[in-house]
Formats: sequence, structure tokens, C-alpha cells
Amino acid sequence: MPVYARRRVVTMGVGATVGWWAWLQGSGSAISLGQPMPEFQGIQAWLNSPPLRVKDLRGHVVAVQFWTLGCINCQRTLPHVTQLDRDYREQGLVVVGVHTPEFPYERDLGNIRAAIDRYGIEYAVAVDNQFKTWQAYQNRYWPHLFIADQKGQIAFHHIGEGAYDEMEQTVQALLKG
Repeated sequence: MPVYARRRVVTMGVGATVGWWAWLQGSGSAISLGQPMPEFQGIQAWLNSPPLRVKDLRGHVVAVQFWTLGCINCQRTLPHVTQLDRDYREQGLVVVGVHTPEFPYERDLGNIRAAIDRYGIEYAVAVDNQFKTWQAYQNRYWPHLFIADQKGQIAFHHIGEGAYDEMEQTVQALLKG
């Protein structure tokens, strides 16, 4: 194969990957504060919970975390999110993990269940292998935490690690009404 042909194949491969990634990421930024929580869409399976609908969560403070099992940043946030769940579930917080895979092995339900066990996750986990909920939130990052008030309006969001005190303070303030 001539060199120019090899370059074209490599370029086409990179272009296809970049194009797919751009589609996956979406063109806009995440939904804004004050907007309603999007519905959970295209969920392959619900783990630790029966299927949830946004309208059924009205009256609760809801934390939605986009994560994936192989992401080190996600792994570092999970102890904080699971602690929020433990500390505030009885007061009306509902935590939903939306597991959206970055790599093929992260689509496997057995691998997801093993991660749930490993990290002691007791809250609902929605398996979003088709990126439908990811797209509904106009999400672009792992991990990304959204917190909605009792009316279902996004009141807080944070990308990446950190801001744990701010997350907890937001939950506390929203639970007080």
C-alpha cells in the first residue's frame, strides 16, 4: 500500500473517531441552572432500583451523577456520593447514578454490578449504554453531578472531583426548603 493511501486510511479512522466523539459530546454545554431535570431516557437496565421517572421524584431533592466504572476521577468521587446518599436519604435525598460507558468493557452489566459492589453503591444506577440520558442532559464530562430541588429544577452542578462541601451544603439547603 502506498504511503499516501496509508495516511488516508489513518486520517479517515481519526476523522471517524473525532466525528463520533463530537456527536456523542453534543454541540452545547450542560443544561443550565433553573432548567427542569430531563427524563431518564434509553436506559438499558436499572440496578438497585425499579425504573425511576422524573415526575415520580418530585418532592425530593435529587442528585444525578454521570459516571463510568473505569474513570479514575469517577472512582474518586464515588465515596463522597455514596456518603451523601447514606447521610441524607432518610431526609428526602434521592441519588441516581447514571452509568454511561466510555469504553466497551464498561457496557457489560456484570462489570457494572461488580463496580457497584466494590464501591458500596446502594442507590439507583441507570445503565445508559446508548447515551440517551447523557444527551438529554447535554452532558460532556465524567464525572458530572447535578442536584435538583424538590420541584425538579436543576439547582447545582459540578464537573469532576472536588466541591464536596459545596455539594453537601446544597443538599442541606434544598432539604430545608
